[in-house]
Amino acid sequence: MAHLFLLFDTVGAAVFALALALAVSAIARGGETVMWVLWAALLLVASGLFRAMALGTSDITATGRASFVVADLRERLLPHLLAGRVVMPLAPGSAASVAIDHVEALRMRAIRFDPVRIAAVAGPVLVLGLTACASLVAAAILLFTFVFFVLTMIVTGSAAARESDAQLAALNTLSGLLEDRLRHLPIIRHFGAEERITRQIGISSHSLSDRTVAVLRKAFLSSAALEFFAALAVALVAVYCGFSLLGLLPFPDPEHLTLGEAFFALALAPEFYLPMRRLAAAYHEKQLGEAADRVIEPLLAEADLPDVATAPFAGIDVRGLEVRFGERVIGPVDFGLGQSGILVLSGPTGSGKSTILATIAGQIAPSAGQVTVQGSGLPPDPRTIAWAAQRPLILPGTLAENIAIARPDASADTVRQVADRVGLGAVIARRGIDLALDASGAGLSGGERRRIGIARAVVSERPLILFDEPTADLDRVAAEEIVALLAQLATTRALVIATHDPRLMSLGDNVVRL
Repeated sequence: MAHLFLLFDTVGAAVFALALALAVSAIARGGETVMWVLWAALLLVASGLFRAMALGTSDITATGRASFVVADLRERLLPHLLAGRVVMPLAPGSAASVAIDHVEALRMRAIRFDPVRIAAVAGPVLVLGLTACASLVAAAILLFTFVFFVLTMIVTGSAAARESDAQLAALNTLSGLLEDRLRHLPIIRHFGAEERITRQIGISSHSLSDRTVAVLRKAFLSSAALEFFAALAVALVAVYCGFSLLGLLPFPDPEHLTLGEAFFALALAPEFYLPMRRLAAAYHEKQLGEAADRVIEPLLAEADLPDVATAPFAGIDVRGLEVRFGERVIGPVDFGLGQSGILVLSGPTGSGKSTILATIAGQIAPSAGQVTVQGSGLPPDPRTIAWAAQRPLILPGTLAENIAIARPDASADTVRQVADRVGLGAVIARRGIDLALDASGAGLSGGERRRIGIARAVVSERPLILFDEPTADLDRVAAEEIVALLAQLATTRALVIATHDPRLMSLGDNVVRL
């Protein structure tokens, strides 16, 4: 709808040009000049108000449409970024950039570029047709300059598209870098690495600045080409009309122009390039929007995949499981695990143990192979799987609330008992089960945060639990308590444990080495 109001603006411009032509013709003729001038003045005012109303309504319509599209996009995209099954995991900073910066680029494209895109084609055609009614030669001049303008825009537009892709990639890199460095700021300060980290961020910032300047350079080049051809078209029309009226053309005049026709063609000539000026002004938003589309579309394709049928947990079969990140391949991995027992994933740091756990949990889509429930051929329901990660999520709230995240209906006694079993009893005795925590878990040691994750998995009462290095960051006594707890859990639940700890490896019914 917004583009229709921009076309109404072009109609208003034609009425404005007609009013000027009538006024000039009336003054040149003399006679009943006052009446003609009054009518022309009324048309001028009416066309000006009409154009203002058309432009304002176009902006309002475009903004409303963009808000609707972006709301729908975020409703589909955000749940997938937070908890969806992705082919290529995104760093938190990069995911935030996609959810905020990329979506904002699409919103600005919908507001600024989409309405003018159709008007940039229909508007010049309308102006060209109206100009031809007054002067075929003036219309031919406009069309002649337009051909060269289009060729110039094709060249500059292709270059701008490449620069926009590079700019958004640099923005993603900087966002991910900032998020990671801020998260680990205490460690950076402890080791005195501020200068090196500042230098890294500075290099990334300068890269983004260079990419932005490159995009703007292409945008200024296209604007300069537009202004050149627009000025050339108006100048040529003015020269032709003036020389035709004076009879000074160096060639036979192909048409006979009146003063009114000449003035109408001349007044309408600047409107021929006006829709394209609006297009050029919004071209940067178009390039950023298309670059954002290229990032978001694969994520939306993943988010829009239909839900697959799942089966109740009865043990899992992992067959030929591979995960590919670029040229790096993790796997293949094969193993089976019944409704109880322990499967240990072992291997050097960086071998992909955490990635295999994430794939079993349904957070990463495998490049080959499958994870199925024994006897069904169907994948397990993610709601039957609990995961105790290396860095457990801590949400602002109390200690009890963080333990009971996966099972909010758990009783206070259940939460306290499990907390005691994982070794949090001393913390509770000293600071209370309602200890207030922030998102960083300030005031807790690394081992205490890890035990919160283990307690959370136990409280969930899910039949399959994935543990990622559960005894890391723990002293010998605390680690022995966790080993004993896992051995007890394995009698009723299935545990997949990624670890280097030989005590845990000795508990495993099967050890898979990566």
